[in-house]
Amino acid sequence: MLTFYNEQHAQHRGRHEFFRGEQVPCFEKPERADSVLAELGRRGLGRIVTPHGVPLMSLERIHTPRYLHFLRNAWSEWVALDPANAQKDAFPSVWPVRTLRSDIEPENFAARMGLYSMDSGTPLTAGTWTAAKTGADCAVNAAHALRLGERGAFVLSRPPGHHAGADFFGGYCFLNNAALAAQHLLDDGARKVAIIDIDYHHGNGTQSIFYHRDDVLFVSIHADPRNEYPFYLGHADERGEGAGHGYNMNLPLAAGSSTQAWFTALETACVRIGSFAPDAVVVSLGVDTFVGDPLSRFALQSADYLKIGERLAWLGKPTAFIFEGGYAVKELGVNVVNVLEGYETAL
Repeated sequence: MLTFYNEQHAQHRGRHEFFRGEQVPCFEKPERADSVLAELGRRGLGRIVTPHGVPLMSLERIHTPRYLHFLRNAWSEWVALDPANAQKDAFPSVWPVRTLRSDIEPENFAARMGLYSMDSGTPLTAGTWTAAKTGADCAVNAAHALRLGERGAFVLSRPPGHHAGADFFGGYCFLNNAALAAQHLLDDGARKVAIIDIDYHHGNGTQSIFYHRDDVLFVSIHADPRNEYPFYLGHADERGEGAGHGYNMNLPLAAGSSTQAWFTALETACVRIGSFAPDAVVVSLGVDTFVGDPLSRFALQSADYLKIGERLAWLGKPTAFIFEGGYAVKELGVNVVNVLEGYETAL
C-alpha cells in the first residue's frame, strides 16, 4: 500500500465549531491523522511519501474557479476586515437558500462565506487552504499512482472532502479529494470509475458532482439523512439524472442498524460496482461507523474493518482509499489501517 501523506494537514486547526446549537471543541482535529500515521508506522504497511504539487487547473476539473479563488483568499480577506480576526476562526452566518439568488457573487465577505458554504460547523482557519490544497495534491498523486501500476494507494490527509461540492464547503470539507481522484483517473485514461463511500454520513458533495454523469458510479452506505447530517441529500430514490440516471446508488440505514445490516448493504454496493465493471475504484474511507464514535450510531467493531478491506479487494480493481471521517481518535488509527491491511492481505 502506497500512502500519500499530507504533511501540511495540521495547518488546518479549528479552535471550535458549532454543533447542535452549542459551541464545542472541534471533532475534526489534527490528532485524527496523527493516529493513523502512527498505526501505519507501527505495522509497516508500505511506503509513506509526500505528494508532488498539482496545478490549480487540476482542481478546476471538479471545483469552480470562483469558489477556488474565494477559498485561496478567504483568510487574508477575513483578517483585512479586522486584524483581531487573526485570533478567530471564520464562520458563515447567512445563506442564499430557496428564493434567494446565488448566481451573483456579493462583495461583502460574510455574504460570500455563506454563498460558498452549507453549515456553521466548519471553521475556516489561517491554514485551511494550505491543508486542503495539499490534500488535493495527495488525491491526484494517488490516482496517478494507480495508473502507473500500483494496486492500492491511500490518501492520508485532512480536512476530509466528501461533503464539499463543486462550489461550496461544509461538513469539515473544503476540496473533494475522492472526486478529484476519480476525475484524474478518467483524465489519465480510465473509461469508468466507481466511488464507494462508506462514511457514516452521506457524501453529498461527491454525489452532486457526478449526478448527471455515467462515467462515474457513486455508491454510498450511510445513516438515514432524515435524522443525520447532511440531512438534505442521500435518500434511496436519488438515482442520478440525465445521462447519470442509474449511476447513483444510496443505501441509507437507520441509526442503530446492526453490523449484519451494514455488511448486507456493503454486499449490495459491491455487486453493483461489479456489474458496472470500472477500471478503478475510489473509496471514501470514513470509519465513523465505529461503535465508539462520538458522532455516529452504528455498531461496527475494529475487527470488522479488516473484513471491509477484504471485500473491497475482491472487486479486483486498482483502488484509491481517501481518508474521510472518524472521530474516536484513540481507535481511529487501528480502524483505518485494518481496512488497508484487509485489502492488502486479500490480494
